[in-house]
Amino acid sequence: MSFNLPSEHESRINIQGVEIALGFPDEFNFEWIGQKDVLEQLLAAWLIIDKNDIPLNPRLIGKPGVGKTTLAYAAAKKLHKQVYIFQCTMDTRPEDLLITPVVDKSGGIRYVASALVTAMIRGGVCILDEANRMSEKSWASLAALLDTRRYIESIVAGLKVSAHPDFRICVTMNDDASTFEIPEYIHSRLQPQIYLDFPEAEEERRILKENLPFIDEYIVEYVINFLQRAHISNENYTIRDGINIARYAAKRMKSIKGNVDAESILRQAVVMTLGDEALVHI
Repeated sequence: MSFNLPSEHESRINIQGVEIALGFPDEFNFEWIGQKDVLEQLLAAWLIIDKNDIPLNPRLIGKPGVGKTTLAYAAAKKLHKQVYIFQCTMDTRPEDLLITPVVDKSGGIRYVASALVTAMIRGGVCILDEANRMSEKSWASLAALLDTRRYIESIVAGLKVSAHPDFRICVTMNDDASTFEIPEYIHSRLQPQIYLDFPEAEEERRILKENLPFIDEYIVEYVINFLQRAHISNENYTIRDGINIARYAAKRMKSIKGNVDAESILRQAVVMTLGDEALVHI
């Protein structure tokens, strides 16, 4: 295995005589706020405690918008690792997960590694986001990677690629109905299960202020009170919804010249973000 010098657009690696183009890591200003126990659980799953040990492949489970991807990203950065995020969909194919052939400018075929395979080669962290949207056929291509073998086989490129010892992976899974059942042989490879619940009021306040440091305290308190009432009623409204409500309300207030009816604007922001049914929690 040998690397070529990075070009203007990408770096490439030669594996068993086949040149593979690698992807770029994802860079975000994500910070994990609150719920330290789930961060510690994830870091423990990735820990290696003996030369014969291997890292686990945890799955983060929770409602959409509770911060599963943010948690995984923050944990990876705490280990000073590059992060590669792969967004899974119902249309994800095995070659999308692994190595994809594309036509280059000369009309020939070149091979491009996915975010997952790039992380495997470079020893980074791969986050398979919303992984339970994938079909069983796609999961089957990862079976060897998720057990003690820790490799993938690309039929398209005719390669077997082993994971770097520093490679780590986790998957996020939404707790909703628009997903596939995970095959049992994959289910047993994705352990432990780490559950994320809605944050407490003070944690939501800190998250809002971290993401929207420019908004008024009145907006923050209004949104926090709304979210906490919704949580009590077991609604699926999350801090992501709260951020969108607060952001839109702040923009509306800024755009209006003269006296501002903040209460009406915030109610409107709730309705335009979540619909009329959300008004019951105001």
